[in-house]
Amino acid sequence: MCLIVASYDQHPDYKLILAANRDEFYERPTRPLAFWEDPPDIIAGRDMKGNGTWFGVHRTGRFAAVTNYRDPAHNLPNAPTRGALVSDFLTASETARNYIRKIAAVGQRYNGFNLLIGDHSDVWYYSNRGNGIQKLKPGLFGISNHLLETPWPKVKKGKAKLQGLLSAPVDINYEDLLQILADRSVPPDETLPHTGVGIEWERILSPLFITSNVYGTRSSSVFMVKRNGQVIIVERTFIPVANGTMKQETRKFSGKISRQA
Repeated sequence: MCLIVASYDQHPDYKLILAANRDEFYERPTRPLAFWEDPPDIIAGRDMKGNGTWFGVHRTGRFAAVTNYRDPAHNLPNAPTRGALVSDFLTASETARNYIRKIAAVGQRYNGFNLLIGDHSDVWYYSNRGNGIQKLKPGLFGISNHLLETPWPKVKKGKAKLQGLLSAPVDINYEDLLQILADRSVPPDETLPHTGVGIEWERILSPLFITSNVYGTRSSSVFMVKRNGQVIIVERTFIPVANGTMKQETRKFSGKISRQA
């Protein structure tokens, strides 16, 4: 993932509402959202180069998402894949609290990342470029390619739009969340971060939805957890075709989570 905006324990009907974009090079091989065969009980897309994933959910309701921390000057060429941080949690038997403590102990082996994980008890955040583990309190939050709540323009806009949905006197529809993630507007140069990639790439990477000749938003994901245990998981994938247009495919899964694990 390269953008996550979420509402945790704020809405009367939903324990969690999460909307996220995955940005990646178009040539990187990827499988879309589906239940995995190995291991079973995980629903996620799959990065076929690293064999991990950027966001996923277990049948028991455990979920995890990761974003890269943009710091090209300090990238390690042989670091382990960050996608395994997500898939390993989804298959683990330990609590989210214990898992994230374990990752914090070895976090410097990886290139920069933000890890968000949750189970039936809590939601936790850790970045190997930050100041330790955080147990998230109820509220609205956002993460892009810096630390939790760093006020990049896309994070501020995504949170503001999500707050607007939360405040509306109607039920929240996943299409409304996907519409937030589809915003391609580019903020002014003076509001952009300086992450070491140059101003041209800072502009390209600044919208919620990214497009370029070689790199962009490959998928948008929505995860909604009702207080009665019902979940909705949606992924909309984007495939570049001729003349700069995108072919879209949408996959949706819904059902009741099991609390047996």
